Amino acid sequence: MPSDLTANPNDAASSEAKAQRGINALDSTGELLNALASASQPMNLRDLAAAAGMPPAKAFPHLVSLQKIGLLSRDDDGCFTAGALGFELGLIALQRLSPTRDAEPEIVSLAATTQLSVAAATLGPLGPTIIRLEESARPQHISLRVGTVMSLVNTAIGRVFAAHIPEDVLEGLLAQESIRLAGVAAKLPLDPDYRERLNRIRERGIDDAFDTPVPGVGTFAAPIFDHTRSIRLVIAVIGSSRGMERDDDGPVARALVAATQRLSWRFGASGV
Repeated sequence: MPSDLTANPNDAASSEAKAQRGINALDSTGELLNALASASQPMNLRDLAAAAGMPPAKAFPHLVSLQKIGLLSRDDDGCFTAGALGFELGLIALQRLSPTRDAEPEIVSLAATTQLSVAAATLGPLGPTIIRLEESARPQHISLRVGTVMSLVNTAIGRVFAAHIPEDVLEGLLAQESIRLAGVAAKLPLDPDYRERLNRIRERGIDDAFDTPVPGVGTFAAPIFDHTRSIRLVIAVIGSSRGMERDDDGPVARALVAATQRLSWRFGASGV
């Protein structure tokens, strides 16, 4: 297994782009925009310049130009925030988003990097439903196919969804729990242990399942959010529990979380 599973698969492309000739002033402008986007709130000149790693005197002319073209605006407190053109470009990007399509490169890359199977699930009418499965080159016996509907109680994929949907929606879905893979008749109100598991998932940003519900199979699963902070997809890495690491801070889990965070950022979620 590669030693650094969190390496960015786009590093080669990034290096090539850096080697191309650019405009240094625009690079500095981009650093200011990145700093403001990372903060997710209006910033004054001093703090924004510091976040971008430049003196205020250097940052100010860039910010003036960004205001003139409408990428930024300045509020009554003198803080910089997104302008009309910035909002328009953001809306165009959001309109073009397709979570399933845009997740495809990350799914393929994650499978290649971890040498494990990778599944993507969305919340369908019957519950968490597998919509994409990139199988590992290694032989693996997993009872999972596109269209499989996962238990909200007994699978990592299902529990991640359960942790991030409104409780009334969850209770409605649990009424159908017995029809899902590894599902059983759910007990309502929710069991305290189950509630605690969902709380841990929200805190950790990841869940796992080893040898249950399927003996010999291990899974890590993590959520992808959109610009409304609603869960859109769950991505899972799946392999043999015998040879798969079980540390949710290990290389495989970190690679999964890094991939889902990149996708959440792409879909407009902030603070993930």
